[in-house]
Amino acid sequence: MNVKDAIRTLLFKRKNMIFNQLYTVWGENLDDEKVLTEYPRPQLKRSNYTILNGYWKYNITKEDVKPPYYDGKILVPFSPESALSKVMRQVKPGEILWYERPLIVEEKPYGKRLILHFGAVDQSCEILINYKKIEQHMGGYLPFSVDITDYITEGGNLLTVKVKDFSDKSYHSRGKQKLRRGGMFYTAQSGIWQTVWMEWVPQVHISSLSITPLVDESSIRLSINLNRPIRNSQEDRKMQQKFFKVDIYDHGKRIYSIIDDKPTLDIPMKNFTFWSPENPYLYDMVIRAGEDVVESYFAMRKVEIKEDEEGVPRIYLNNKPYFQNGLLDQGYWPDGLYTAPSDEAMIFDIEQAKALGFNMLRKHLKIEPLRWYYHCDRLGMLVWQDMVNGGGRYNKLLVGYLPTVFPKVQSLIKDRCYFLFGRTSKKGRLEWIEECEETIKHLYNNPSIVTWVPFNEAWGQFDANKICQLIRSVDNSRLIDHASGWYDQKGGDFKSIHNYFHPLKYKKDKYNRAVVLSEFGGYACYIRKHSYSPMVYGYRIYTDTNSLEEAVKKLYKEDIERLKKEGLSAAVYTQLSDVEDEVNGLFTYDRKVCKVTKPLI
Repeated sequence: MNVKDAIRTLLFKRKNMIFNQLYTVWGENLDDEKVLTEYPRPQLKRSNYTILNGYWKYNITKEDVKPPYYDGKILVPFSPESALSKVMRQVKPGEILWYERPLIVEEKPYGKRLILHFGAVDQSCEILINYKKIEQHMGGYLPFSVDITDYITEGGNLLTVKVKDFSDKSYHSRGKQKLRRGGMFYTAQSGIWQTVWMEWVPQVHISSLSITPLVDESSIRLSINLNRPIRNSQEDRKMQQKFFKVDIYDHGKRIYSIIDDKPTLDIPMKNFTFWSPENPYLYDMVIRAGEDVVESYFAMRKVEIKEDEEGVPRIYLNNKPYFQNGLLDQGYWPDGLYTAPSDEAMIFDIEQAKALGFNMLRKHLKIEPLRWYYHCDRLGMLVWQDMVNGGGRYNKLLVGYLPTVFPKVQSLIKDRCYFLFGRTSKKGRLEWIEECEETIKHLYNNPSIVTWVPFNEAWGQFDANKICQLIRSVDNSRLIDHASGWYDQKGGDFKSIHNYFHPLKYKKDKYNRAVVLSEFGGYACYIRKHSYSPMVYGYRIYTDTNSLEEAVKKLYKEDIERLKKEGLSAAVYTQLSDVEDEVNGLFTYDRKVCKVTKPLI
């Protein structure tokens, strides 16, 4: 057999490879009539809402015309590529995914508005009510809402969602999705993948909150943002008088109450309790703005970089040095892809990470539903939040092989060379910047988030120092890992290292930043009947769980403990769970097997 025939045979086998459709226990026991029924926004919670998850009609077409028929039913909010959707079909660039379902409105209350919410729709979508287009949204990771009051009638209405997904064939943000999945890139998914719901609200209502813990001042700053400004009319001026009321509760006991006409309030927090992974102490709030009432919560915590007694820059949490033991968390599920089968599934990942001895999760190139962050807040799990990467095709030599084999090459290349990093599209760069700002504002109130990570391993990286300044202008209360892995631009709060192949060493950063090992390990162990693919992807292969555990424990006991003493501030092990070909998780992809004993560290 010649070389061409060998390659052709290998590609044929790869194309026709049989993959295992794995299910989690939550997917196996999923009640199709009760899919992710919890209120999606725990920090802006109302009592009057309707969850719209469940079976919708769907079709996939190549024509930009609403079809007269439908292919069948899809279980929302699972993407059509997932097993739980009951479709299991890839939506490709150039195709259109149509959703449709009835909206029954028994009554339109006087003075109320009906808001329709989408947690996330990947990637570009149009919303139609009764065949009339009322909203368009671009971006597959962030929520959006639309006021549908003027488009609905009492009785039956029709909601249609029209979706296009360019996946990895454009500059739009895509994370680790790839149409030709394999290795460290995973099955591309599309369409609705977070909860859809609607709620009635007053004419003037709270659209968002901004909650900033001011630890040094023993207070919090609360900004209440309305859907529209208070107008200079007699009716609005009357409404504005004593318009805002805030009650603070400490485990059910009201400890503070204020009534004011200003939307931004500094609220004293005397004798407060710090939030930490060891003591995830939350305070509850009830906020009234006119006729609108929402429930929320907050925590008192502070994160910063300071020099310790020996002059070593370290991460401080609540004014004390705090080493962050982290896990890389991709947020993929074998049966739901981007969508966890249930609230309990999300809780499982967080609790098991804590049980293994970790106090931090690095959410990798994905934005989760707000309920995931809520569980991190209440269970006590620090979060490093990656921005979702985008841009054109990545140069594997530049962003993969060169910095791994020859680390010093990083210092020779600047990220303003857009063509090297797949960032030649100005429109794409501006879109990413807008999404970056929106992500920060979207997740700003979650105390568990302590670090923003705008770029990972140069995937779609550009102008990292300017982006760092932008992030600080939006949020100066958290840390920034401006270029995680390589192509360090000498900014941010960290010297951020990825090291899978070389001996682990500590060297103080000459720019006086804290040093973090933001990815390492990646030890792989294939578990038969619990692995998705016959392919094995990892950075060091182990044939049984005993040898895997021995190697990981040795890594922590001998290397990480030594580096901590020398000055390392955080370490992120790859990774929480297997994902498709990647079998370097501490849990299998279906979460049914933990490959190590607890606690691991």
